[in-house]
Amino acid sequence: MRDILLVLIVFGSIPFILKRPHIGILMWSWLSYMNPHRLTWGFAYSMPFAQIVIAALMLSILISNEPKGLPKSGTLAVWIIFILWMLITTVFAIYPEYAVNELSRVLKIQLATFLTLMLMSNQKRIDQLVWVIAMSIGFFSIKGGIFTVLSGGSNRVWGPPGSFIEDNNSLALATLMIIPLLIYLRSISPNIWVKRGLLFAALLSFASALGSQSRGALLATIAVLGFFWLKSKNKLITTVAVLFIAVAGLAFMPQSWYERMDTLNRYQEDASAMGRINAWVYSINVASHRFTGA
Repeated sequence: MRDILLVLIVFGSIPFILKRPHIGILMWSWLSYMNPHRLTWGFAYSMPFAQIVIAALMLSILISNEPKGLPKSGTLAVWIIFILWMLITTVFAIYPEYAVNELSRVLKIQLATFLTLMLMSNQKRIDQLVWVIAMSIGFFSIKGGIFTVLSGGSNRVWGPPGSFIEDNNSLALATLMIIPLLIYLRSISPNIWVKRGLLFAALLSFASALGSQSRGALLATIAVLGFFWLKSKNKLITTVAVLFIAVAGLAFMPQSWYERMDTLNRYQEDASAMGRINAWVYSINVASHRFTGA
């Protein structure tokens, strides 16, 4: 049933995409961030929905009379230079066959990003995109927060299988990245119940990040709360809110969570932590010996 429903939604959106290209960006974002096909069990699980939507989007851009353009900014220039640099490092890669495969995957994402910059050209469309991203990842962070509360934080929260956010660390990172988006949406939403729902979603997302039992998520949570305090207008109220969230969250987590976080003090004994540090050292050594990377 899920497979059929998803196919109907995706293919049913194509006429709308052909009429309004920016709808293709919203659909692609939903498919890419939420990975709804990974929540099915049949033929839809491995269907290339994102590629189908991008194909329809490209056709729509060709036949649409809608004005198109790119914003003029230094960030855009740096991004383009970065893409060109990836092409150069792929050419000079030690194992080019592996580098080409990775480049192909990355360039598909960069293409969608390029089209997003081209089509999401006003505040209304940008807000729509923020809603799609926040709700797509929020589906898992809200569910993960509820799971954390009901399980007492004793089990890890994982993302959808076969996706970029399947790993507990990756889902926690994505969860913390959408919390500012949830706060932003709350600030522009006129409905009081929507505001309350978004605040509740943000709190559950914090719970989900802690429930991932990711040490990186703990450090990132501190950074997010600190940045939220720094950007807030009323520092006193924000201080009380941040302390409440921190104390409530830490008091709720089980002993197993504290034991895992304590390994930050003994990272030399942890294979996962040392694997990351060794990867950083390796990358620094490569950059020092090969200007074009590996």
